[in-house]
Amino acid sequence: MNTLSEQALGMTDRDTLEALRSAPVTILQIGEGNFLRGFVDWMIQTCRAQGLYEGSIAVTQPRPAGKAKIEQLAQQDGLYTLITQGLENGAPVTRKETIQVFSHVFDPYSEWERLRTIAISEHLQVVVSNTTEAGLVYRPEALTDGPILSYPGKLAYLLHERYVAFQGDPGKGLVLLPCELLERNGDALKEAVLRYAEDWGFPEAFKTWVLAHNRFLNSLVDRIVTGYPAEAQAEAWFEEWGYRDAMLCTAEPYHLWAIEAEPELESLLPLRKAGLNVHWTDDLKPYQQRKVRILNGAHTWMAPIGLLHGVEHVRELLEHAWLGAEVKRTVLEEIMPSLPYDADELRAYAAAVFDRFGNPYIRHRLTDIAMNSISKFQTRLLPTIRHYGESGGPIPSGLALSLAGLIRYYRVEKQADGSYAGRTLGGVPYAVRDDARLLDRMASHWQQPDSKQLELGEIVRGLLADAELWGTDMSAWQGLSEAVAGEIERMERGGRDV
Repeated sequence: MNTLSEQALGMTDRDTLEALRSAPVTILQIGEGNFLRGFVDWMIQTCRAQGLYEGSIAVTQPRPAGKAKIEQLAQQDGLYTLITQGLENGAPVTRKETIQVFSHVFDPYSEWERLRTIAISEHLQVVVSNTTEAGLVYRPEALTDGPILSYPGKLAYLLHERYVAFQGDPGKGLVLLPCELLERNGDALKEAVLRYAEDWGFPEAFKTWVLAHNRFLNSLVDRIVTGYPAEAQAEAWFEEWGYRDAMLCTAEPYHLWAIEAEPELESLLPLRKAGLNVHWTDDLKPYQQRKVRILNGAHTWMAPIGLLHGVEHVRELLEHAWLGAEVKRTVLEEIMPSLPYDADELRAYAAAVFDRFGNPYIRHRLTDIAMNSISKFQTRLLPTIRHYGESGGPIPSGLALSLAGLIRYYRVEKQADGSYAGRTLGGVPYAVRDDARLLDRMASHWQQPDSKQLELGEIVRGLLADAELWGTDMSAWQGLSEAVAGEIERMERGGRDV
């Protein structure tokens, strides 16, 4: 069976590919991984298919370790198949597309001059990246004639080369669009670039040009891109299509890209015109807050209590006899009213979230979501609990239940190998992955020398008062200690219909 390449395409698609190869490179993409291919590249494909975008993408990998993948993509003439599958308005959908957006696919570590040539091209307009959150961090690095390892370092060098090539022309600045899951990601990238410029002695005029004529845009991306499917499914598709595709990628239907910039940038990237869920906004906070409080908050609600009850996956919890209904009720009746945004928009967003959670094609493990749950709780659920606690009223029952599940999940003991383990309500052991200092602190509350004499309510009150765990003292909030202790007792007795 042949591998996907130009030869596997029909005549119409071959003509499209030929036109792509002659198109100017308007976007430089640093990152060959699943997410960008299932998100940004799919968006550009959508724009090109509608005749809204004429440019092409040059793609490179951010680290030397990605060489094998970039070479495989190059062997496939920059082509790959994207399968979009999941629920839309509660109905299952599956769509297949051959993505054709890459006119250049290469390893920058062996073709450094090729990267430099693209960076100083008069046609280049945008640089997109996804190098993981750690990829935007500044790390001291020497300036050499050869490849630079870090992404911000590469960008500092390439921007300087562009500045020199165009003699500081104000019209030759670029739009930088990092997709890393880091708050204020554009600001973080800009700061790192300027630190490298300082380290390497680039002139003040260059730094002024970077700040005045290049746009480092903060953005929020949201789509589950699951990458290569299970082998059996992949083989079934290959048999159906008549070709193999090592770069096959799968993604959910839902997508959101909120970009902190003026809507006039649509003239550069006509994403909304193509019907995509992209928002140019002067304030990312509403998008970030509803995602953190609703989507991420629901995940953090589900993981500890679901694992205690022997539930392994998000969809399984959503279908659970009472946990599924309870997490939905908590979101709709307790979390959403605490947010200062339009109720209809929040309901629509929540409905999309639960469609995503119920996606039959994704097996999202609660053990993965449960990692570092204490810090996740601080940012995802604690602000909502604080909203009620500091108003002087009682904490709603679903939020109290989420905290009870978390505290009971962290009833851990340190093992001989230094790891920490707890037991489900059914007595099955499980490992807990979190900061060792926080795990020690949790264990110390549960395993005090006289803990057998302590009432559960006293242990819970001590835990809630521990500002080292939560960043605040929750013990004084009306009825919270009693409600949490009561939920833990009820769980231990099997008082819910589980």
